[in-house]
Amino acid sequence: MSDRGDLIKNNPYQDRLPRAVLHLTLGLSLLICPGVAAAAPQTDPVGNLPESPENTTPDSLEEQASRAFKEGEQLFLEGTPEALIAAIAKLQEARSLYQQLGNQSLEAETLIGLAFVATASRNSQGALDYLQQALTLKQAVEDLPGVADVLFNLGRSYAELGTFTPALDAYHQARDLYQKLELPSAEAFALIERGAVYDALGEYQQALDSYNEALPLWKEAGDRSAVAVTLNNIGKIYDDLGQYREALDYYNQALPLYRELDDPFGVALTLNNIGNVYEALGDKQAALDRYNEALPLWQEARDRRGEATTLNNIGFVYAKDGEYPQALEIYRQGLPLWESAGDRRGEASTLNNIGFVYASLGDNSKALEYYNQALPLRQSVGDRPKEALTRYRIAVALRQQGQLDNALTEIETAIAIAEDLRTNVASQDSRASFFAKVQDYYEFYIDLLMELHQQQPTAGFDAKALQASEQGRARSLLEILNEANADIRQGADPQLLDRERSIQQQLSALEERRIQLLSGPHTPEQADALSAEIEDLLTQYRRVQTLLRVTSPRYAALTQPQPLTLTQIQEQVLDDDTILLEYSLGKERSYLWVVTKTSLTSYTLPPREEIEQSAKQFRNALTIPSLRIRRSIFTQTSAALSEKVLGPAADFLGDDKRLLIVSDGALQYIPFAALAVPNPPDDSESYLPLIVKHEVVSLPSASTMAVLRQEIAGRTPASKTLAVLADPVFTPYDDRLQPNASDESLTLGTKSETGTRASEVEFSRLPYTKLEAEEILALVPESERRKAFGFEASREAATNPELSQYRIVHFATHGLLNSVNPELSGLVFSLLNKQGEPLNGFLRLHEIFNLNLPAELIVLSACETGLGQEIRGEGLVGLTRGFMYAGAPRVLVSLWSVDDEATARLMVNFYQKMLQQGLTPAAALRSAQIELWEQQRWQAPFYWAAFTLQGEWQ
Repeated sequence: MSDRGDLIKNNPYQDRLPRAVLHLTLGLSLLICPGVAAAAPQTDPVGNLPESPENTTPDSLEEQASRAFKEGEQLFLEGTPEALIAAIAKLQEARSLYQQLGNQSLEAETLIGLAFVATASRNSQGALDYLQQALTLKQAVEDLPGVADVLFNLGRSYAELGTFTPALDAYHQARDLYQKLELPSAEAFALIERGAVYDALGEYQQALDSYNEALPLWKEAGDRSAVAVTLNNIGKIYDDLGQYREALDYYNQALPLYRELDDPFGVALTLNNIGNVYEALGDKQAALDRYNEALPLWQEARDRRGEATTLNNIGFVYAKDGEYPQALEIYRQGLPLWESAGDRRGEASTLNNIGFVYASLGDNSKALEYYNQALPLRQSVGDRPKEALTRYRIAVALRQQGQLDNALTEIETAIAIAEDLRTNVASQDSRASFFAKVQDYYEFYIDLLMELHQQQPTAGFDAKALQASEQGRARSLLEILNEANADIRQGADPQLLDRERSIQQQLSALEERRIQLLSGPHTPEQADALSAEIEDLLTQYRRVQTLLRVTSPRYAALTQPQPLTLTQIQEQVLDDDTILLEYSLGKERSYLWVVTKTSLTSYTLPPREEIEQSAKQFRNALTIPSLRIRRSIFTQTSAALSEKVLGPAADFLGDDKRLLIVSDGALQYIPFAALAVPNPPDDSESYLPLIVKHEVVSLPSASTMAVLRQEIAGRTPASKTLAVLADPVFTPYDDRLQPNASDESLTLGTKSETGTRASEVEFSRLPYTKLEAEEILALVPESERRKAFGFEASREAATNPELSQYRIVHFATHGLLNSVNPELSGLVFSLLNKQGEPLNGFLRLHEIFNLNLPAELIVLSACETGLGQEIRGEGLVGLTRGFMYAGAPRVLVSLWSVDDEATARLMVNFYQKMLQQGLTPAAALRSAQIELWEQQRWQAPFYWAAFTLQGEWQ
C-alpha cells in the first residue's frame, strides 16, 4: 500500500494571492475569483476627498480610513512578522473609522483584509472570526456578490482548519449565489475548492462531480490555466481510485497546457502526479524520471510543499524497492520542509513512510513510534483514506510484536473506514477500483483472524474470517443485483436515459468500425485513433451511469447489501446435500473454508503464488494443443493442483455431495469439475475427474446466492420453454448469401483445432450450432419454443422483449472478450441481412445490463463467456454479471474457446437430461459431461470441461 504525496492545485491563481487581491483597494474578497470583481461595487479611496487631515467632516474621516487601509496593505505586502502586527493595527484603525462613518460595506472589506493578514500570520481561527463578521455586514447591505465572495473565503478558512462540513456548506452557498449572479468563472472556482474538500474527505465521487462541473465552465471561458488545474485534479481522483489509465490520460492533457502557459508550478505538480501513476503501475524508472524532473522546478520556485511532496515520493520508490537507507535519507530531507510549510497532511505522509521503512527493517517499535505521530495528524486534517492506511500499518506492526488483539482493533477500524469511503462512490467502476486498492486490508484481516483461530479454536475466529472473505469479494456484483431488484431506472431523468441510449449506439457503431478496421489493412495510427474515440465514449458512458444512480430516487432509498455471516450462509444458501468451498489466496498462506449445513472446517493452503502457478499449468495442459495431447502432463498437473486445493479437505467431501465453489485469483480460470479426485487409492493410476463424484457449481460469493434468491422469490415462471438463437451470418462469403460461393468455414466443424467458437476479429461460420439448435428444439413442443437461425439470429432478435416469455434462452454464436474494457465484451449475431447489407450484430455487456430477461437459465454456447476483466476483490467482471442483472439466476458459460462439434454434442445431451429426464441444470450438466468423458473421442477435458454453471443450482 503506497503512501505517496499527490498534489492538487485548487485555485489556478493561488500563486498570485493575496498580492493580487490587495492591489485592488477595498476589493479584497472580490478578487479571490477573477470575474467577480467586475460585478462588484468599486470605490476610489482618494479621489474627490478633502486634503486637510485636521478637518473632522465625514469626508476627512473617509480619507483617514482610506489612508489607514492603504498603509495596512503596504505592511501586509512586506510580510515580516513585525509588519503583519503593524498591518493589523492599521486595518483595525480603518475599521473603526468606517464604523464611525456608518459605512458597513467598507467596514466589511476591511474585515476581509484583517482575515487575510490573520491567515498570513497562521491565525486561521482569527481569519474565520473576521470573515464571519464581514458576512453579517455584507448580508445587511444586500451585497450579493460580496456575500458570495465572503462565503467562498469562509470555505477556505474552514478547510484550512480541517472543519470540512462547514467548509462544504460555505462553498455550496457561494456556488449557488455565483450561479444566480451568472458569474461562471466564480462558480467554477467554488466548484474546484469544493471538490478539493470532498477529495480530502475521501468522498471521491462528489469530488469528481465537482471537477467535472467546473471543467466546461473553464473551457467556455477560454481559461487554459484553470482547465489545466481541473484536468490535473480529475486525474488525481482517478489515481486515488486506482483507475491509473484514466489518471494518466488527464495528467497528460494537463501537462502540455502548463508548458504552453510557462507555468513551472503546474508543470512540476503534474510531473509529480504522473510519477505517482508510473510508480503504481510498477515502472520505477519512469516514476523516478518524472520526480527528478519536477524536483528542481520546486526548488527554483522555493515551493517547500511541492519539494517535500516529490521527495516523499522518491523516498517511497526507494523503500518499495528495498533500498531503505536511501529512502530514509530522502524522507528526512522532506520532513522539515513539511513542518516549515505547516502542512500536516504531508508531514503525516512522510512520518508514515519512515515508519514503514523501520517496519521493513524489522524495528517495529521504531515503526510504531512514527505511525503514532502520523495518526493524530491525519485525524486532525480529516484525511480518512490515509488514516485507514496508517491504522493498517499499525496493525501489521502490532501483530509482529505479538499484540494480536490490539492489531485486530486497528485493522477493523481501518476496514470500517474503507467500507464507508467505498459506499460514498456512486460509480461502480470507481468503487471496484477503490476496493481493489484496499484488498491488502482484507487479506491481512483474514490472516490475522485465522492466526487467532489457531490459538483459540473455539472462539469463532474462523467464522469471522469466512465473513471477512465474503466482505472482501464481489461486492459490486452484490450491489448491482440489489439495484436490479429495485429497478433504479424508474423515475430517472428522461434526458439521462436518452443520453445513455445515444452513447450505447455510438459505442456499438465504433466497435463495429474497429472490428472492420482490424480485419483489413490498417495503420497503428488508425487503430489508436479509433481506440481513443472509444475510450472517450466509455468515459462519458460511465459518467452517465453514475448520474443515473445518484439522481435515482430508488437508488437513494436502497440500503447496501451486507455480506452473509456463517449462520446466514448455512440457513439461506446451503442444504443437506450441498457443501460450500470458499478460497482466499494470500501472499504467505491461503485458506479454504468448508461449510456444511451444520459445520465449518477451515484449512491452511500454500501461498497464492504456488497455487496460481499450479492453476496455470493445469489450464495450459487442458487448452494448449501441444500439451493436451500428452495425457501424462495433464494427469500430473491435475493431480498436483487437486492435492493443493482439495487434498486437505478430501476426507470431508465424501461422495455425491454438491460442491459450491467460491474461488479466488487464478482459480477462477480453471474448471474444478476437471480436477482429479483428491487422494485417490494408492493402486489407482487412472485419472478420475471430480465431476464423477460431485456436482460442481461456481459462485462469485456465497452472499451473491442469497441476493439472487431474493430477486426471484415470488417471480411467476415464464409461460414458454425455450428460445434459441444460432448459426448467424457473419461474412459476405457465406453460402446463404451466395449459394455458389466458396465458404471455407463450412468445413471447419471437422477440424478439431479451427472449429472453435473463438472470439477472433474475423468470425467464421459455426456449422454445428444449427445442428445443435435443431436437436435441442426438437425436445420442445412447437408452441413452447422460438427459433432464430441464420439472418434471423440478429441483434434485434436477441434484444426482443418477447424473449422474456421463455424459461430458457440459448445463444449459440461467437463471443467477444475485452478484458481491458469489459463493457465492450459481448456476443456476435448476424452481421448482414438477406440482401447482404451490413447490420450491427454486436450485443455488448453494457447493453445486456439493460435487457429485461428474467429467464430461469441463460446458456451461452460460445467461447470464453465465463471470463472477463479480473479486478482484485471483485473477481471476473464479464457477461455473467450482465445476464444476472438482466434477471437470470443461473448462467451456463465457458472458460475457453470450445470445440464446435463437441459443444454441440454436449449441449444436446444437456438439454435431453434437463427437459426429458427432469434433472436440474446443474445435475444435467454433470451427467452430460460424464457421458462425453466416457467416450474415447471426447475423453480429454478440453472437449467437455469448459462449461460451468454459475448461480442458482436448485
